[in-house]
Parts: sequence; C-alpha cells; structure tokens
Amino acid sequence: MGHCFNSAVVDAPIEKTWETIRDFHSLGWAAPVVERVDRVGDFAGDQPGAKRVLNGVFHETLVMLDDANHHFSYSIDDGPGPVAKDLVANYLGEVKLHPVTDTGQTLVVWTSSYESDDSEAVGALCNPIYQALLATLTAYFQKG
Repeated sequence: MGHCFNSAVVDAPIEKTWETIRDFHSLGWAAPVVERVDRVGDFAGDQPGAKRVLNGVFHETLVMLDDANHHFSYSIDDGPGPVAKDLVANYLGEVKLHPVTDTGQTLVVWTSSYESDDSEAVGALCNPIYQALLATLTAYFQKG
C-alpha cells in the first residue's frame, strides 16, 4: 500500500481554517492550483457522497466529513496517469486539522493511502499537488 504525507502550519485559528476548507465544492482558496471545480450530482459540499471534478481530470467523492474533529476524507475515483481508475485502487485522501495551542495557528495534515503496482508514481504525482495546495492555503491566510 502506498502513502502520501504532507503538512503545514497555517496562520489562522482552527475554526477559521476549517470554515475555509470544509466545503468539498468550494476551493476558492486553492487558486491557481485548482483552476476549476465542477460539481457532479445533487449532494451539497458538506455531505458524504458529494462528487467533484478538479481541473477537468481528478474525479473525487467526499467519503466523510467530521465537523467536531475538523477532518474529512475523500476518494479519487479516476484521474490522470498513475491515478487512473485502472491503475490505482482504494485511494483515500484525508485532511485533518489540529490546533497549535501555543500560537493559535492550525496544523493541517494531508495524507493519502492507495493500492497500486506503481506506488512511487502515484506519490510522485500527488505529493507535489498536496504540497502546492498547502502552500496556497498558507498564503491565503497571509493575505489577511
């Protein structure tokens, strides 16, 4: 089983960070990494089963959203290259927020696990995307 692990400290309290990222269909904070979010189906962005297509290529489904613990998970159902549905199985991405109690900031931990004959290729595709998303989230809160 392959894994990705990325994290960043965001200069905002956990409640504000969570409010910004919890809606699966709303990624305004993620530009320019995410240029387009196409909502698929009738589920709201905070309901498990919500589907989206990112940048026309990543087909994802919200699996779980836990407001009390500032945590959501999603599957990648299809995508480019090594995350195509015939090359990867059981892809589960998770985003968990943790308060940094001495500074009032938020630790954002973005992980994923998946099954693939080429786990290294999946990680090579996904890790830079997660790193870019975390950098964009950090910059979003630096703007004020």
